[in-house]
Amino acid sequence: MSRAEIGIIGGSGLYSMPGLSRIREVRLKTPFGKPSEAYVLGTLEGRRVAFLARHGRGHRILPTELNFRANIHGFKQLGVERILSISAVGSLKEEHKPLDFVIPEQFFDRTRHRIDTFFGNGIVAHIAFADPICPELARVVETACKTAGVTGKRGGTYLCMEGPQFSTRAESNVYRSWNMDVIGMTNLQEAKLAREAEICYVTIAMVTDYDCWHPRHDSVTVDQIVAVLLKNAENATRVIRQTVAAMPSGRDCKCGSALAHAILTDRDKIPAATRQKLKLILDKYLKSKTGQ
Repeated sequence: MSRAEIGIIGGSGLYSMPGLSRIREVRLKTPFGKPSEAYVLGTLEGRRVAFLARHGRGHRILPTELNFRANIHGFKQLGVERILSISAVGSLKEEHKPLDFVIPEQFFDRTRHRIDTFFGNGIVAHIAFADPICPELARVVETACKTAGVTGKRGGTYLCMEGPQFSTRAESNVYRSWNMDVIGMTNLQEAKLAREAEICYVTIAMVTDYDCWHPRHDSVTVDQIVAVLLKNAENATRVIRQTVAAMPSGRDCKCGSALAHAILTDRDKIPAATRQKLKLILDKYLKSKTGQ
């Protein structure tokens, strides 16, 4: 099987990764079903990367319909250790303008209908998630934004809502009163699952517009939003290339050992089928405990 070290998830407006060479498409089967799309493997800035269009080509999968587990597990199967997640978001603060990039350090969950763990079915694990973004990766992206000439702001909170409808004005104003920074529909579940899979994860949140709280929100036209999406995609491509080029070869963060103290279930009580399903994620811990 082809391998990659860096994963890229493309969100609204970014459905491919310009600049990839030696391209090969790989369709994977995972223990959790089908990923959103084929992974596009290639070389970017001398590094092996795998690109996945989050919503599929043609943007055909709703946020709630996304198979987050399959998407993240697919990256794990490819050997990916770091994921750059690109996401279009609305701004909840005047200071975050359209075309700005935000690199949030926190998430707030307003979803209701999503599976966001690999565990269950006879095995219990509780990962630490106080700091959901890999700090090492966030620093690299922040520097890459400066190098690429894109306004990139590190810090703040991404509120993840269910969708597919956008917020009511009342909801938007409540989120502002909570000091949330940006609002989107996809990245929290990715971050949780990446942590469980011991993959470093960072969100690059591309501001497309102000949420409906803004007094000028209703005057924004579709043409204006499309223009921002296209420019954001162009900027994201530059930032990703700079990030990949500057990526350290090794990992000094704690993401790669997130499960070391998280598994509570007695090893001999884990059902064989569950153990097999989670083999890729758990084997290094189960083998060390059981001697198998």
